[in-house]
Amino acid sequence: MMKKVLLAGESWMSYTTHVKGFDSFYTSVYESGEKWLVAALKEGGYEVDFLPNHIAAEQFPFTVEELNAYDCVILSDIGANTLLLPAVTFTKSKKMPNRAAAIRDYVMEGGALLMIGGYLTFSGVDAKGKWHDTPVQEVLPVEVLTVDDRMEHCEGVRPVTVKDHEALKGIRTEWPEVLGYNKTIARPEAFVAATVEGNPFIAFGTYGRGKSAVFTGDCAPHWAPPEFCEWEDYNHIWQGMVGWLTD
Repeated sequence: MMKKVLLAGESWMSYTTHVKGFDSFYTSVYESGEKWLVAALKEGGYEVDFLPNHIAAEQFPFTVEELNAYDCVILSDIGANTLLLPAVTFTKSKKMPNRAAAIRDYVMEGGALLMIGGYLTFSGVDAKGKWHDTPVQEVLPVEVLTVDDRMEHCEGVRPVTVKDHEALKGIRTEWPEVLGYNKTIARPEAFVAATVEGNPFIAFGTYGRGKSAVFTGDCAPHWAPPEFCEWEDYNHIWQGMVGWLTD
């Protein structure tokens, strides 16, 4: 039976002010960056449910039982507040289940979690990702910083594989350069398979009956430039990591 993956995040809306002399006007646009990752997983035989940020805010599962419908949960460029502040809590002070705790318990009971880097995962821009002080931190193989953790490299920086891991056995060529990543600290139990500037790039861990992994770079622009997204081994990364997590 086809394995199911839940991908949350990877979307944004932009509102732009255009000033032309005396006059001004506004434009807005909705964009998402899931297509490369979703295509890789579907090629690997996975069924993917995608919840963009504004949908995940209300429709991301609230309970372990709901999460158990999935073999793996992927959080990519989605801040903790999106899951910790459902509308009824923020606007009406109604108590709701803690979805970060549900993710932790899902992993401890045998589920799989993958966190992918971005401006709102790990710590992120201005530390607004805020994953450190949530139960999810308990089931990540890296320590999330409490300050802005973005390492911006407009000149490009190259990840390197430092330890053999079965999840990465499909990678046959040198890593392409990336334009940035989230800086984290490996926890003692972590298996760090790839680094960038000596910091964790890909790391794995086991927690309770489940598994988790982190990819501190991006799965799409802007940190993942076209040469990364179009790299011949791009699909192998995600198929290998999710394959290990769900094995």
